[in-house]
Order: sequence, then C-alpha cells, then structure tokens
Amino acid sequence: MPHLSVHSWRSACVSRPCCCCVLLGRQCAREDDMPSPIRVLTALDQARTQYYHFKAIVIAGMGLFTDSYDLFCIAPVMKLIGRVYYAPSTSTPGVTPPAVVSATVGVALLGAVAGNLLFGALGDRAGRRRVYGASLLLMVCSALASGFSVCRTRGCALASLCLFRFLLGVAIGGDYPLSATIMSEFANRRTRGAFIAAVFSMQGFGILASSAVTMAVAAAFDRYTGRRAPLDAAPEAADLAWRVILMIGAVPAGVTFYWRMAMPETARFTALVEHDVVKATNDIGRVLTDLDLISSITEEEAAAFRRTTPPAPSSSPSPSYGLFSRRFLRRHGRDLFACATAWFLLDIPYYSSTLFQSQIYRPWFPPASRVNAFQEAFNVAKFQAIIAVASTIPGYFVAVVLIDRVGRRRLQMAGFLLMAAFLFALAGPYDRYWRGHATDAWYIVLYALTFFSANLGPNTTTFILPAELFPARFRSTCHGISGAAGKLGALIGAIGFLWASQDRDKREVLAGYEPGIGMMYALIILGGICLLGLAVTYLFTPETMRRSLEENESEDGQSGHGGQGDVVVQRFPEELAELPKSPASVVSSHVSTSPIHPHRFSV
Repeated sequence: MPHLSVHSWRSACVSRPCCCCVLLGRQCAREDDMPSPIRVLTALDQARTQYYHFKAIVIAGMGLFTDSYDLFCIAPVMKLIGRVYYAPSTSTPGVTPPAVVSATVGVALLGAVAGNLLFGALGDRAGRRRVYGASLLLMVCSALASGFSVCRTRGCALASLCLFRFLLGVAIGGDYPLSATIMSEFANRRTRGAFIAAVFSMQGFGILASSAVTMAVAAAFDRYTGRRAPLDAAPEAADLAWRVILMIGAVPAGVTFYWRMAMPETARFTALVEHDVVKATNDIGRVLTDLDLISSITEEEAAAFRRTTPPAPSSSPSPSYGLFSRRFLRRHGRDLFACATAWFLLDIPYYSSTLFQSQIYRPWFPPASRVNAFQEAFNVAKFQAIIAVASTIPGYFVAVVLIDRVGRRRLQMAGFLLMAAFLFALAGPYDRYWRGHATDAWYIVLYALTFFSANLGPNTTTFILPAELFPARFRSTCHGISGAAGKLGALIGAIGFLWASQDRDKREVLAGYEPGIGMMYALIILGGICLLGLAVTYLFTPETMRRSLEENESEDGQSGHGGQGDVVVQRFPEELAELPKSPASVVSSHVSTSPIHPHRFSV
C-alpha cells in the first residue's frame, strides 16, 4: 500500500471509519482522528520484509563491525608496541608486559560497561536515533585519538592509549543496546530474530576486516623497511604502523554516520514513549512503503481492545511504574535476571578464549625471536582471520538461519551445552596429552568448535533477548544492564582467567605472570560455568520467537506462545492508554525529504 500522509488519513475517514473510530467505538467526526498505536504496532509486526530492513541491518551492523575491529586489533598492536617501547634482550625482542596488556584490554571492557549503562538509559529518554548518532561520533573520535595517543614516550603513549581505549569502550558499549533495540523495533515479528542476529553477525566481519587491515599494513611496512632482522625493532616504522591500524577503525563508523543520522526514530518509541502516533505513522511510512494502517479490523479485536484499554486521560501522565520499582521487578525482574546472568556467564568462557590462543599459535608460527615486528603482527592477525573464517562467521550464519525456526531459548541452551562439552574435551586430557600435542588437528577443531557453538547459541541470543522482553520505555535501559553484566564477565574471562590459568609450577609460568591453578583446572571451571548458563536458561529464560514485542512484555503474554498468525489481544502496554498528540504538533517535523526515498515528502 502506498505511503499515507496526514492528509490521506483525513480523506480516508470521510469514506469509511478510521481504525481509531473502530477501536474506540465512536463516530469519526473530527478532523484530528488519527490511527491508534495498536494499528501502528500491528502493521509493523505484519509488514513484509522490505529493502529498508536490509538497509537497517547494514547501518546498525556497521557499529558492531567497528566494535569488533577495535577490540580485536589490539592483540597484534600490542606486539608492535612491545617491539617499540620495550628493550630487547640478547636473544628475544621487546615484549609488552602482561600487566600492560591486561590494563589495555581491561580499560576498554570497563568503558563498555559504562557505555552500556549510560547510552542504554539515554536511549529510553532522549530517543534511540539521537543517542545512536552520539555513540557513533564518540566511536570515530576515540578510534582516531587512540592512534594519535598524544606523545611518543612509553609512559605517556601507553597512558593516553588507555584513556582513549576507555572512551572507545564507552562508545562500543553504547552501541550494543541501541543497535539491538532499533532493529527489534523496526522488524516484523516473523523475522525479527534473524534481523537482529544479522546485525550482530557483523562482528564476525569486523574481526576479519581487523585481521585483513593488520596484515596489509604489516606487510606494507615490512616491505618498505626492507624486511629487517628479527631483533631490529625499527621503532620509527613500527610506531607509525600500530597507529595506522587503530585509526583505520574510524573509517567504517564514519562512513555510516550520515545514514545513521538519517534514520527516522523507531515508530514504537515515538508511539509508546513519546505518545505521538501521527509522527510515528509518518516516520515509518517514509521507509516502509506497504503498511496497511487503515484496513478494517474485526469486531472481536475492537471489543478486546476496548476491554483492555483504560479511558484516555486529559493530559499525558507519567509512567505508572518506574525502573526497579516493585511492580517492575514483579513483572520483569525475572527476565532481567535471566538476560543479565546468561550474558555474564557466557562472556567468561567466550573472552577466555585467549587462554589457548598462545598454545595453538606458537607451534604453527615461528617464534618471536625469528621474525621481525611486522611479521609477528602479521602472523597473529593471520591466526585471527583463520579462526574467524573457520568458526566465528559460520556460527553467526547458522544462528541467523535457525533463530526463527528453533527459537532463542533452545538455541541458547544448545550453545551452552556444546560449549561445555568442547571445553571438557580440551580440559580432561590437557595435562596428559594436549599440552604436548598442540599441533594435533583435533585440538584446533575443538578450539574452533567452542567459538562456533558460542556464536551459534548464547553469544547471539543474549544480544537478542533483552531487545524483545521489556516495555518500550525500559527496553534500551534493560538491554544496557544486560550488556554491562556481560562485559563484567568478559573482564573476569579475559583478565582473571588469563592469570589464573598459569601453571602451578613457577618454572613453567610465562614471563611476567604469577603461578595459577593450571590450564586444565581453568578449562574445567569454564565448562562448569557453561553448564550453569544452561541451567539459568532452562529455569528462567522465556521464548520470544514469532511473538510481538508487546506480547513479550506483558504478563499474560508470558504464559503462552504466539504463533505466526496470532493477533495479540490479551494485554497491551500501558503506553497505549495515552492519546497521541495533535497533528499540529508534528507538521513542522515532517516537511523533510527521506534519504531512503528522496522523492517522497511527509506533510
């Protein structure tokens, strides 16, 4: 159906009653009769998949693409920094101390915790679109600043790098709740899971791009400097190379900034939080061209809506309950606990993957003493690219295919179970067999399958579920809380378990570390954490597949499973009780062209 402007709505009411009149059981006699929130939401849920859905996937996904680029390029960058700022010994090149590596990784994850909480809350107050642009702008500036890092002395360069990595982490954390919420509110309920999973899958391509850029930069500098000897640090060139790698991370975010700002506000936020149904209708009509917003509804649907919708107040009231109030905890506390706990438990073993990277990497590539700085960075990036192509990206693809067929809950449980199985397979014979057979093909296969299982299941589903389970006015905030819990788990996995996994024999401990519990026991604990995640999912996580967002957030909707053709009439969010604003309040905001359809005006 073609896009309908405000004038079209008025004309439609002349020929037949508009949907507001049908729903509220009154005559359509006034000029400002406009579509009700329920019609907008139903039209969004039933809309066919269109070009703009795929455009939104790319726009939202480029943020996560940049996120993964910036997070994963730091491993080869730290190899270059070690060669530049730390003096070599007689037989080994300069190496960045583990404490410095942990600090650099840790500040970015701490920033992500803050970013999830800050931008998640702002997204529910200032609007998804406005805050979305601010997050991306901060990401671009922080990525560029990380490359400049103020000065070239060791202490100053590393301190400024940590500062800008923290700010970059804030931007990265802020992108999580906003990307997921925007995509969930644009999507229809039949393919919503696949669309959000597709946005999240851009992380895999970000890892691949990070590896490709690092390899290209390292190869170019290696050739330019004449392929220096292994212990020749080439500080001038290496110092420039790692800065170039970090600054290139700003390019994909900068390219998509215009399109992100050109996106309209989501119709659900405008209709349910700002209570402006007319603006929501015009905004969504700019990009989704066949929404049937004035088709007739059945008498049963209208009667059910009248029974569940209280009389509209004379003025817009404040929400009936707030975040973390008793009513919120009673209605949504269980879901928030399930989302935050599952994400926290997942990220401990997922980010602990660095535990066995060195064991796999060292037997397959020359030692650092036999390659120069650029070749060492090239080999680390090459290994990351192999893992991304062999396990990370295929896991995301399978998740996109299965998420709306199998369901979120079952996929998350299966992923946790498979992760536990593969971690136990690595842990059991580790001391007796795997330690001396790191080049065995099965060792690499088990390692890759751990990544595959995580991306197939909980790494994807923990991103999707918080964007589906909460009311519109809390959706971004609750997703941010869940994401912050996940990044706290990432801190434990990437730093805590990295140190704890060191051998108990001090003679076998890597340089710069202290003795720990050993790799075998660390892997056993990680497998146990996966089983705990499986139990939490089984006991507390509801299924949201093919159900409207409004049904997912309701008390009655939690008790059943909506089918593809179900009409949600049991209960609607309290925001629907409030009247839309007058058309006059939005006339000025709609005289603008659409970046997606430049020939169309909303007036």
